[in-house]
Amino acid sequence: MGIKKKLKEKWQEALQAVFPIIVIVLILCFTIAPVSPSVLLCFLIGAVMILVGMMFFTLGAEMSMTPMGERVGSCLTKSRNLGLIIFIAFLLGFIVTISEPDLQVLANQVPAVPNMVLILSVAGGVGAFLVLALLRMLFAIPLPPLLLLFYAAVFVLAFFVPADFLSIAFDSGGVTTGPMTVPFIMALGVGVSSIRSDRHAADDSFGLVALCSVGPILAVMILGMIYNPQDQVLVEEAALEVENSRQLGILFATEIPTYLKEISLSLLPIFLFFMIFQVLMLKLSKRKMIKILVGLAYTYIGLVLFLTGANVGFMPAGNYLGQVLAGNRHPEIILPIAMLIGYFIVKAEPAVYVLNKQVEEITDGAISAKAMGTGLSIGVSFSLGLAMIRVLTGISILWFLIPGYAVALGISFFVPKIYTAIAFDSGGVASGPMTAAFLLPLAQGACIAVGGNIITDAFGVVAMVAMTPLITIQVMGLASKIAGNRRKQAIGAELPAMSFDLLEEDAIIEL
Repeated sequence: MGIKKKLKEKWQEALQAVFPIIVIVLILCFTIAPVSPSVLLCFLIGAVMILVGMMFFTLGAEMSMTPMGERVGSCLTKSRNLGLIIFIAFLLGFIVTISEPDLQVLANQVPAVPNMVLILSVAGGVGAFLVLALLRMLFAIPLPPLLLLFYAAVFVLAFFVPADFLSIAFDSGGVTTGPMTVPFIMALGVGVSSIRSDRHAADDSFGLVALCSVGPILAVMILGMIYNPQDQVLVEEAALEVENSRQLGILFATEIPTYLKEISLSLLPIFLFFMIFQVLMLKLSKRKMIKILVGLAYTYIGLVLFLTGANVGFMPAGNYLGQVLAGNRHPEIILPIAMLIGYFIVKAEPAVYVLNKQVEEITDGAISAKAMGTGLSIGVSFSLGLAMIRVLTGISILWFLIPGYAVALGISFFVPKIYTAIAFDSGGVASGPMTAAFLLPLAQGACIAVGGNIITDAFGVVAMVAMTPLITIQVMGLASKIAGNRRKQAIGAELPAMSFDLLEEDAIIEL
């Protein structure tokens, strides 16, 4: 397929993902939530940039990040050198996390902790958990007991972390698994599992993002106890006003160079690592290398446009809408509106496309991208409803996260292995830049309007978005398992003499 045809295909996918959000926001702006013309124009320009950015990013990730991760993973496993695998896995997790643009945003929100200390701690957490995740795959260790152990540690630590820092700590798990990290880490898992010959290898190719999301939470919580950063979290003022079109142009023109530099610094460590790996171990052909380099260029262009559009265009609109909706005579109207926005906005997350496509490919279509998309949309919609209840009432985030994770971890022992791994991966994937750039400002704006505490009540949206897909995707798995058992019983009733060796429980076949 030619580049033009692929770009057209990616444009249509991006349009399907972002267009519903544009329509919802425009309807709100012209009816119950009027905003200033400058904010609306900023939003529309941002939407166009997001559309074009998504088009280039999804194509670039397909051409570069995915094959890079898969080849590094399979090459590492073939080496059969455990020491090398541990060292490279930690280094990869560390490098890719430092490359994540959202991590810098998180670091800027916590001034009590030095930026570099927080960034290095979080990167170290991801590196350590990536090592654990790869070892789990190599030795076929079940995922649910590991998740139970680590999340138990997270919730025990939660009671020792300052209340004003708790939501930020939980948000960090979703923030650090963004568009830079997810495609590479997920592809790494596919590469490692491709060397295994057992029938559960495909199941275990997922779960890397799930474990890597725990590392940042633990790292930030430990920093919170050391530095005790009470009442020292910054909230950026997202609302803006521009007097004319020239000022609007200057606003975007001054931000684009910032993201050009930021994304180049983000991609550089990954590029250098891959080039060293190519020279020493991979030795790919010139044609394959050119394709990967072109893909990296597309990824770069896509991320610059996407993040500029999201942070300059969508962030002010989210904050402004939150203030107008919650400042209404009936602030509870923000609940159904936020749920509707949540249902559609997850489709616009760049990493969600990568996850859904990979799930469909690994399972040979047994779990379709459409089914995954629906499960994620329902989960995120529900999470936005809960997040807005927190904003309006001020209930502690632990009252939602502890029962939510208890249900998610409880279900994990009864569903096919692949669903648990995909569900916990999807939590980190769903909470990406669109959540940080639109949903978090929406919650902050609503919190300002009702006079709540932004630090304790508005932060935590990312954590809520990361939690609910764990339940919805596993419920899909439970329904699939029940349907599969009924089919077996029906076949058994019709063919009592039939050997059931072929009906042995296998996640992929059962689906």
